[in-house]
Amino acid sequence: MNRQEVELLSKEIEMLMSERSNLLRVVGAAAVLVTNTDAASLPSGVVNAAEVLSEMLNALPEETLKDALESVHAEPDLS
Repeated sequence: MNRQEVELLSKEIEMLMSERSNLLRVVGAAAVLVTNTDAASLPSGVVNAAEVLSEMLNALPEETLKDALESVHAEPDLS
């Protein structure tokens, strides 16, 4: 690999790490929102979206969800 290719790969890795960080914050915020939402208080049209979001969050690997919660300084509810 030449120097230019290494620099391009380095920039791509930095961009991907920044994007991952942003996505973890979004996932963490979504997890906190789902955890603190009472489904009974939501309009019926929103319940389906909340259920889909909840299913997506539950499908994440535990370590990813933990990283996401840490990124928004939230503690997982272990009860």
